[in-house]
Amino acid sequence: MTVAVAFLVRLSLVALFLPFSARDKLRNFGGAVAQARGIGVGVRTGRTLVLAGLFVEVVMSLGVLTGIADRMAALVLALYCVATALLYKRFWLAEDREVFWEFWKNIAVAGGFLLITFGTGARDVAAFFEAPFSSTHPYSMNEAAR
Repeated sequence: MTVAVAFLVRLSLVALFLPFSARDKLRNFGGAVAQARGIGVGVRTGRTLVLAGLFVEVVMSLGVLTGIADRMAALVLALYCVATALLYKRFWLAEDREVFWEFWKNIAVAGGFLLITFGTGARDVAAFFEAPFSSTHPYSMNEAAR
């Protein structure tokens, strides 16, 4: 039961990206490139951004789910959430309140990923900087594995 809860917590964080956003980028690649171009980049750069986003969403989500280098994967996803908020959820330029809330939802999801990255205490933060590509061993019942 405890392993299932640990898995479901991580799944709830990455489900937005894997499978939903990644699948949408694959099925509607042209639309994703058009959205990327909305920040003022050309077609080639738009494609590159979409492909980079797809990579981050798939590979980093799998890292968080499997526990393989999950701290670094979660940090990359947190930075991705902040970057997409700043680039695509520019509420300060829009009069749409929905964009305001979408911006802050991105920031909140980034906070969830930062909890995986840095943990909840100062010792956990130090552990990340000592071994940033280490795993938190999220499904281990043995405290010594952490």
